[in-house]
Amino acid sequence: MLYPDIAHELIERRAYDLRVRQQLITEGKLFGGYNPEMETVHLDNARRLREIMAQIGWPAQEQVGEDASQAAWLIVQHAISLPSLMKSALALMNEQKKTRTIDPVRLAFLSDRIAMYENRPQSYGTQFVHDDQGQLIPYSIADSIDHVNQRRRKLGLNTIEERLSELTAQLSVEQKKQPTAEERQLERAEYDAWRRKAGWIST
Repeated sequence: MLYPDIAHELIERRAYDLRVRQQLITEGKLFGGYNPEMETVHLDNARRLREIMAQIGWPAQEQVGEDASQAAWLIVQHAISLPSLMKSALALMNEQKKTRTIDPVRLAFLSDRIAMYENRPQSYGTQFVHDDQGQLIPYSIADSIDHVNQRRRKLGLNTIEERLSELTAQLSVEQKKQPTAEERQLERAEYDAWRRKAGWIST
């Protein structure tokens, strides 16, 4: 490990992110739009990650160890208010995968997440959304579910159907009540307004 201090900081920042998330779940404040307190944590972590990337490149295993590299990935996954950072991180990871240890699963998740926010189909089926009836479904995929599941298996991931079952069970615990149809419509309008403000979409 070349940068133990950076490694420690990344792990601490991930832990704080997850503590705040759990607290907001406990208080019933996490769902129903992007919570401002959660966004503040994400932005602070993201801005620091940008500085780290400028200093050492993508924090890969060789630079900071596996745990801290995973922490960096979580931070960039949560940097949803900063499209330029997420895209530059993806490009940097792709650039460095020939010379550093870059987990292809993390590349798949980040690529799909960017595609979702930009209204493009995802390739690996890692992102899920609620439909108009409030049911959790895979976000739009690039081709058939069979082909997506083949790509997932190559990465060691379970099928979309299995992952959907896992997430549905998780949400039933975390989300105390299901939003009404009117609340979902309002959330969708707020979500699109937020994406325009962040720069993910232009219309």
